[in-house]
Amino acid sequence: MSIKRKRIDDLLIKDKRLDGRGLLDYREIRSQYGVIDKANGSALVSIGNTKVMVGVKVETGSPFADTPDEGVLAVNAELVPLASPSFEPGPPNEDSIELARVVDRGIRESRAIDTSRLCIAPGRKVFIVYVDIYVLDHDGNLFDTSALAAMLALTTTRMKNYEVSGDEVIFKEELTSLPIRNHPVEVTLAKIGEKLVVDPSLEEESAVEAQVTLAVDDDDNICATQKSKTGTFMVKDILDAVNIAQVKAKELRKKVLAGVP
Repeated sequence: MSIKRKRIDDLLIKDKRLDGRGLLDYREIRSQYGVIDKANGSALVSIGNTKVMVGVKVETGSPFADTPDEGVLAVNAELVPLASPSFEPGPPNEDSIELARVVDRGIRESRAIDTSRLCIAPGRKVFIVYVDIYVLDHDGNLFDTSALAAMLALTTTRMKNYEVSGDEVIFKEELTSLPIRNHPVEVTLAKIGEKLVVDPSLEEESAVEAQVTLAVDDDDNICATQKSKTGTFMVKDILDAVNIAQVKAKELRKKVLAGVP
C-alpha cells in the first residue's frame, strides 16, 4: 500500500479527507455562462481545480429514422492535452467517449430538452443540438463538472425564432430559449475502503475501488447511472448513494442553475 493511500485510509476512518473536507462535501464550485460569443449557449464550471467549458450550437439537419418528429441531441467531449499529462492529442479515446455518454444519458433520460418542439418538418428537417465538452483542467470528478457545465450551457442557450415557407426555413432576428423542461444534475460517489465520498479529487481517484455516478432530475428521480472502476458495491452502499445523491443534487442545482434566465 502506498504512503498516500494509507494516509487517505487513515483519514477516512476519522471521516476526514486529504483536503480537509467532510465525506459528503464538494469542493468550491464556480460557474459562469455566456463565455463563448459565437455559440448559442456556453458555460464554464469549476469544481475545485477541475475546470470544464461547454459550448452549445443549434443547427438544422435530418431526424433519426425512428424519431422523425423529434430534434436531435449530440454530445461530444474533448480531453484537451493541456488539462492533464495523461491526455493525448488525437481522436476520442475511451475516457472521452465515456464522459460524453454519461453526460448525454443524464440529459436524454431525464427528457431535459423537449425534442418534439425542435421538429420543423416531420421526417425531413429538425434542429440538432450539439453539446461540446472541453476539459480544460483535470483534478478529479469530470462527470459532475461536465454535467453541470452542460446543463448551465443548455439552460442559457438562445436560438433564433423561425417560420416555415414551403421547404424553406426562414429565421427571424428575435431569439427564443431552448425548450428546457428538466434540469438533471449528476452526483458521483466513490467507495474507498468502507467509506463513500462525494466529488473525489484526482488524488482520491487513485485510491477509489468502485464509483457510481447518479443523474438526478428535478423530481428527485434517478434517471441514469454509471458504475466505474473494478470494485463492488453492497446493496446498502447503493441505497445510501441514492439518498446522498438526491440531497446533493438539490444543493448543486440551487448553487449553479437557480435563478439562471
